[in-house]
Amino acid sequence: MIEARDIMTTDVISVGRHTPVCEAGELLIKHQITGMPVVDDEMILVGIITEKDLLRLLHTHEVEKDKKVEDFMTKPAISFQENESLEDICDVMIANHFRRVPVTSASRKKQVIGIISRPDVLKYIIRLRYAETTGQQTLRLR
Repeated sequence: MIEARDIMTTDVISVGRHTPVCEAGELLIKHQITGMPVVDDEMILVGIITEKDLLRLLHTHEVEKDKKVEDFMTKPAISFQENESLEDICDVMIANHFRRVPVTSASRKKQVIGIISRPDVLKYIIRLRYAETTGQQTLRLR
């Protein structure tokens, strides 16, 4: 069984709840990602901020320009522990139209240790299908 830890990205870009919301938007653009976990000082998951959440900036008034991530983030964030099955994760991603889900430690409560995005899952699927059709397992996609 393939688990979250087998395909997750461990170099997670995250922000704190008190990060200025425009700074969070700049991070999404700079790193070409569609969302990121919101964490506390101990990397405990407190929410998620996405492009969709930030679209609400269009409707903010001038007096709201200094808002923080916590004013826009989705909470609670749905996450998966590192030992959960990829199949279960994909089912939730498909059912909820998620583009990414945080992965948390199985031993430390809700501490973010990775993230799984649609491209991570797709890379795994393509490698698997390549191996099945060619007998080779060395397709490099990163």
